[in-house]
Amino acid sequence: MRVPLSWLREYVDLPAGETGRDVQAKLVAAGLEVETVEQLGAGLKGPLAVGHVLAIEELEGFKKPIRYCQVDVGEANGTGEPQNIVCGARNFAVGDKVVVVLPGAELPGGFAISARKTYGKVSEGMICSASELGMSDDHDGIIVLPPQYEPGTDAIELLELVDEVLDIAVTPDRGYCLSMRGVARETATAYGLPLRDPALLDVPAPNSHGYPVKVADPVGCDRFTARTVTGLDPQAHSPIWLQRRLQKAGMRPVSLAVDITNYVMLELGQPLHAYDRGRVNGAIGVRRAEQGEKFTTLDGTKRLLDAEDLVITDENGPIGLAGVMGGANTEIADAVTDPETGEVRGSTEVVIEAAHFAPVSIARTARRHKLSSEASRRFERGVDPEATSAAAQRTVDLLVLLAGGTAEAGVTEVISPSAPRTIILRADHPDRVAGVAYGREAVVRRLQQIGCDVYGADDLTVTVPSWRPDLTDPNDLAEEVIRLEGYENLPATLPQPPAGRGLTERQRLHRRVGRALAGAGYVEALNYPFIGEEVLDQFGLAADDPRRDLVTLVNPIADTEPALRTTLLPGLLGALRRNDGRGDHDLALFETGLVFRASGARPTAVSLPVDHRPTDEEIARLDAALPRQPRRAAVVLAGAREQAGWWGKDTPAGWADAVEAGRIVAREAGVELIVRQDQQEPWHPGRCAALLAVVDGQEILVGNAGELHPRVTKALGLPERTCAMEIELDRLEEAGSGTLEAPRVSTFPVATQDVALVVDTAVAAADVVAALREGAGELLESLRLFDVFTGEQLGEGKKSLAYALRFRAPDRTLTADEIAAARDAAVALAAERTGAVLRGA
Repeated sequence: MRVPLSWLREYVDLPAGETGRDVQAKLVAAGLEVETVEQLGAGLKGPLAVGHVLAIEELEGFKKPIRYCQVDVGEANGTGEPQNIVCGARNFAVGDKVVVVLPGAELPGGFAISARKTYGKVSEGMICSASELGMSDDHDGIIVLPPQYEPGTDAIELLELVDEVLDIAVTPDRGYCLSMRGVARETATAYGLPLRDPALLDVPAPNSHGYPVKVADPVGCDRFTARTVTGLDPQAHSPIWLQRRLQKAGMRPVSLAVDITNYVMLELGQPLHAYDRGRVNGAIGVRRAEQGEKFTTLDGTKRLLDAEDLVITDENGPIGLAGVMGGANTEIADAVTDPETGEVRGSTEVVIEAAHFAPVSIARTARRHKLSSEASRRFERGVDPEATSAAAQRTVDLLVLLAGGTAEAGVTEVISPSAPRTIILRADHPDRVAGVAYGREAVVRRLQQIGCDVYGADDLTVTVPSWRPDLTDPNDLAEEVIRLEGYENLPATLPQPPAGRGLTERQRLHRRVGRALAGAGYVEALNYPFIGEEVLDQFGLAADDPRRDLVTLVNPIADTEPALRTTLLPGLLGALRRNDGRGDHDLALFETGLVFRASGARPTAVSLPVDHRPTDEEIARLDAALPRQPRRAAVVLAGAREQAGWWGKDTPAGWADAVEAGRIVAREAGVELIVRQDQQEPWHPGRCAALLAVVDGQEILVGNAGELHPRVTKALGLPERTCAMEIELDRLEEAGSGTLEAPRVSTFPVATQDVALVVDTAVAAADVVAALREGAGELLESLRLFDVFTGEQLGEGKKSLAYALRFRAPDRTLTADEIAAARDAAVALAAERTGAVLRGA
């Protein structure tokens, strides 16, 4: 919301020397997000005057049309003589009033004006456009003023070029601040000054003579006011003051009727719409749209309506998308002059709509049609339902004043009865929330300042004002007291947690995994937890794959990603693709976080207390409705794993690096992974590993690693040979010992024995490792596969696996016989279980 300081002063008598920065500080202290204070006209110096075009000479022989104009600027130039000015614009004629900047002046941006020779003539100044004066971005032509202004009038004052504008980021709970009325109320409260409420107008009582209105959906529209104005002058234009206030507030002037409705919306916060009465057929109605019904909005777009859309209708069908945008079929027509008769045609009778619509309905309609408007922004945040009559009256008054219209006596109001909202608040509740002793008197005073009616002693009965739909419970009221008393006055105290409470083992594992992967050269990438069906199709997941069982959001941020992720890989691969597209080709990224698996139960809304701990039953009921949320870790790699240099060529990232990342994660949980060949989407079927852990004597799958399938990399636009690993941390924690032992440095020597075993190619290396480890017994310190060989010497269907076995005893130096016995036992068990034969034997 852009708030001109000059406009704000109409409702609050700010101190004379108060600047926009001063007001900003006050409003920020009151809880409003005032992002900037724009200084309009900064650097502007006169003379800048109204000019009367006396003559125009067309200059020939140039690439573009050039005009040499004689302009009367009155006494602004000190001589009273006309100024001669060269100008290329063609949207004005002899007799028009224009804005002239004279030599010696300076325009915004440090553009100094002087007399200079151009196009063979001396130009004594410049005829200005709106963009040159910083009024708007309109470059179409120079400003043509209404004829009533005298030459020489100070244009800086006339056009209100010097002002300060506060740009406020209005949060969803402060919808009333999307109006001058709301910001003025906050300003008056912050300064302790009275407010001149622009909504306090004399409004005639509703009667039976107004324009007929039928509301078929009183839930979607609980209040509808209609007023009619006739005899409008179609040639009437918005006065300069009205145009300038709209421009400062960030809106473009369109036509008088539209400008007035926009002005009243900015002033009171109530969106309005004006219909051409001659184009409305019969009574105005409010109903839900029929599924598949079509309607063309003011922007010229033909829209297919949904059954949940609320529409304004006449006897011919929809004439407006309620609370969002009007229809092209009842648009106010611009004045058009008949070239033959000279008759001016345009809208002379309008019906003013001021209604209150359900916020959720308007928000869903605006999002469904991707049509966010100034009206929908206000309705979805909450509009004062009591302001409809005042807004309609203000619009009628301005149309009568500025367009020469006549207000018809008929006043239509359709209202669904509703009681004011009341909240019971203990007088000391804000004290207990903030930890500050405000006292009952301060609480009552602050609540009354925001418009509440307060009754009672210890237990206060608070009636919430109609413009504050966000105030629904005692804590909302406590927040209002605290912010008005000043957040800066809250004491800064550190919480004192009870002794013995720190991170849980689950949290420690999560942190250890992140540190380990970062230490291994991976960069953490935090991604949004949302996915769509499209990426699962690109992964090639089968229809019955559990990862397709999605938890869908009711109100997603993006329609293309309406569900919670069931795997970490889509977000990580998206980050890898973006970085690769920006020239960073050697990538190793990781993420740790939750995935979401549907539980099959429908969540039930439970309002939990905030003043004490929820009961176990309440927590269990919520947990039962939540999706399962296992924690996972994942990595993705592409490009070089080790950079090239004087030491040699680079080392490309491969499937083995992805498997090693899984081992790094597992070691942090105290788990030794078992790695076997696997086939799992989206990995390459020949380069995919299953990561297994032992739980209660049983091998369980905890993750997968390897190289992605070429079809997947092509579909996702990834580099070739991209690799990935994903592992479930909760299962690793279950399989782990729960504690990590620090490494011990032995004083006894190690004995290394190498063995090469020949097995069938179908035998998994992991099975051989398991047999060797078990057969070697407690003396085996470590085991490493350092070579795999196949060839004619071994025979068809055979492979050689070479292992380095390290033996060490914790309390003595091993003898040669002990080492040989342990090695032979390991080889013997491997031969028994896998058919391994010692190579060369």
